[in-house]
Amino acid sequence: MFLEAFTFPDADAEHAFFMRKRANCYTSFYPYQTLCTRLSRLDFEPITVLSGSNGSGKSTALNVIAEKLRLKRRSAYNKTDFFMDYVDACTAVQSETIPTQSCILTSDDVFDYMLDLRHVNDRIDTSRDSVFDEYYRLRSSGEYSDFRFEGMEDYDKLKRLNAARKQTVSKFTRRSLPKNVRTHSNGETALHLFAEVIKDGGLYLLDEPENSLSPAKQLELAAYIEESALSFGCQFILSTHSLFFLSLRRAKVYDFDENPVDVKPWQELEVAKTYFDFFKEHESEFEQEW
Repeated sequence: MFLEAFTFPDADAEHAFFMRKRANCYTSFYPYQTLCTRLSRLDFEPITVLSGSNGSGKSTALNVIAEKLRLKRRSAYNKTDFFMDYVDACTAVQSETIPTQSCILTSDDVFDYMLDLRHVNDRIDTSRDSVFDEYYRLRSSGEYSDFRFEGMEDYDKLKRLNAARKQTVSKFTRRSLPKNVRTHSNGETALHLFAEVIKDGGLYLLDEPENSLSPAKQLELAAYIEESALSFGCQFILSTHSLFFLSLRRAKVYDFDENPVDVKPWQELEVAKTYFDFFKEHESEFEQEW
């Protein structure tokens, strides 16, 4: 493990900060006043999972930890006026130096990655239309018969004319443009990003990794996380609503809906009970189906 524990400022420390800063002119002190009455310390295992409803503070905790450790981000995080003051008031207990490949990966990063791939392909497709037009213009015009080579600046134009005369439109286009970036479904693309980012021996903070992933793909990523922690020296801290990640083997699960935040078996979490009640209510329908 790289990170053993992390402490957050308690209510007394937050009060002392406000008195020192005389910060009573602000309407928002975020991330102050978010966790102080419910959480002062997190102790970690190779896999630690933060569970809780929206607004419970689990993503806040994850982003504060990432900032304190100066982990790499793929996209910018929106900081408030007091964010870095809050981070400075936190303490990270490390057992080893955090490896350089360590990072935080959020659901926004996954969406941005998918959009970037689409943008690249859109640009290539637009350029492909221009190459088609060029090919047919060169083939149909009298430019080749009228062409006069007068200097090296004409060399590229001569090559294009020769290529258009000798090649099919598909071959001419393939040789003129880069290939489209291979795209998959959103879930497959997201899974590819996780596999690309998670390297051996790193600390990885994952904020709601279930977004964009089907249940089957969530199971694939869950197995990948377990194997990376067990066999390849990785440590993971996740925030999630998904039972597939809450039930990761050997994971330590914190319930951010409790006051104070406490460790709890995943089966006792409110989200697990909600799913259990739902399937129990529809149990007879499953029996009829099978």
